[in-house]
Amino acid sequence: MTLREHLLEFRRRLVISAVAVLVVAIVGFDRYQWIFDQLSRPFADYKRMHPHSLISLNFANATAAFSNRVNVAIFVGVLGASPIWLYQFWAFIVPGLTRREKRISLTFVAAIVPLFIAGCWFGYWILPKSLEILYGFTPAGASNIQQTTDYFTFVMRFILVFGLASLFPVILVGLNLAHVLPAHLMIRGWRFAVVLIFVFAAVATPTPDAYTMFLLAGPLLVLYFAAWAVAWLLDRRRAKRRPEWLEVADDEASTI
Repeated sequence: MTLREHLLEFRRRLVISAVAVLVVAIVGFDRYQWIFDQLSRPFADYKRMHPHSLISLNFANATAAFSNRVNVAIFVGVLGASPIWLYQFWAFIVPGLTRREKRISLTFVAAIVPLFIAGCWFGYWILPKSLEILYGFTPAGASNIQQTTDYFTFVMRFILVFGLASLFPVILVGLNLAHVLPAHLMIRGWRFAVVLIFVFAAVATPTPDAYTMFLLAGPLLVLYFAAWAVAWLLDRRRAKRRPEWLEVADDEASTI
């Protein structure tokens, strides 16, 4: 494909993704109250367990409630339409692969959405503990009147970070399929990868506590070595299919 054809293809995939997010966002806008209750539940649980703490959600002005509803609707659109926009992203890359690699890649396409949803769920699951740690730093006698929009921005970013981080192994395997990242380089640089994972976890998580950082970095380490195992199997399969004469140096004569 020419550069113009690539750009047109990218635009088409982008439009499909945007329409899917918009449609789901409209549904999220309509079901806002139920979504509001689910996302604010960790806050409400902390408030119930600490009845003596002066803590509440507050809308700063007349437009804050509407802005928060729009932001939550977009967040729901991104999550709900994830099967579509993740597939469009992968479909944009697939034409550069061979027919055999396309068949192999279907396995990873099927893994993208469950991994993303599982990562988002894990982020929501550990959110109450993270809030408990953060609110625990409030001095005695002080209040914690929090802007609702700030709270929901924090929660949505927290969940999305874990969801996107769970796609880490798919990206690594995709690079291996594209012959960019062989398995031996992945295992050779595992120490460097561990450092990068912890740096990413420290920067990406919206909380400053080490608890959340380790909860994000731990699964990423497991996923990294799982991706290396898959890449090692793929490289081994390629080596078996590789013609023998390709292994001969350029200045040597092959058996044929």
